[in-house]
Amino acid sequence: MQIFLYAIAQQPDMTHFVGEALQVLFYIGSTHLLRFIVIKNGWLALNWVKLIPRLLLIIFGLSVFNYAFLLGYSLLSNELTVRDFLPLTIVLNVFGPMIIYFIWAMIYFTFHYFERYNKSLKYEAAAKEIELRNLRSQLNPHFIFNALNSIRALVDENPVKSKNAITQLSNILRNSLTIDRQRMVTLSEELAMVKDYLALESIRYEERLHTEFDIDPESMRHLIPPLMIQTLVENGIKHGIATLKTGGIIKVSSEVNEDSLIIQIRNTGQYLNGQLASNTGFGLSNTKKRLELIYGDQATFLINNESKNTVLTQISVPKSL
Repeated sequence: MQIFLYAIAQQPDMTHFVGEALQVLFYIGSTHLLRFIVIKNGWLALNWVKLIPRLLLIIFGLSVFNYAFLLGYSLLSNELTVRDFLPLTIVLNVFGPMIIYFIWAMIYFTFHYFERYNKSLKYEAAAKEIELRNLRSQLNPHFIFNALNSIRALVDENPVKSKNAITQLSNILRNSLTIDRQRMVTLSEELAMVKDYLALESIRYEERLHTEFDIDPESMRHLIPPLMIQTLVENGIKHGIATLKTGGIIKVSSEVNEDSLIIQIRNTGQYLNGQLASNTGFGLSNTKKRLELIYGDQATFLINNESKNTVLTQISVPKSL
């Protein structure tokens, strides 16, 4: 740019070319020095209030050094004049490079800010993924343990039903192993497992367990965390229906509004003082944590008594296909 400006005003000669080449080399060397000072003193970790004064001071020093370099070159090339020592010339030749250094510094610090931000996001995402895997890994043993207890209760009482139950458990485990490797599944896949699980539990509870489904067809293709409904249904049976002599009903429903998928699980029972009548279920804390990790504050989870003998568990998550 300088050579171009010289060419407009006058014919540039070799002195101009050499001078500009040396100026480029000087700026490269001095910005490397600035970078070294920034890294050595840990300025990348400073906030802007502490950083700006330090940065301006070092930039001013480099600009003065730059002007001294220009005077030295002018002296060697016999182009030094009295005009080079005028106050206005000194101010322009010091503050001009300061602007260049400051722009370089802003680009450098902005780049490193986004670099650290991206690394922190990747680290946070990796940490969340590890925690989600741990939470999912807790669900399968918990579910298998409960399912095996159900079959155990049938072995002596009804061998034929226990054989059917083992077959159903085999189907569930096969699906569970596939789902466990996925971060998200469609609602239709999740409901297929839930129905198999409820069929297994119906063998155990017989007429004490009744099930209903009211599913919005549009919701079937939306994605949710695997085993989410499964654990809440299991929680409703274990801490609600299993404690009642007459049993009760499990109802799963879903609907889609403008921006959310809403899933509701109703079970017979009572939710008292923030706990189910027979203590808090494992599925509640697990589900809350998984929703928080995946959706942050975009998902909601609530559980309360809808009526005197009905507990409502409701989940609302952003629509995702």
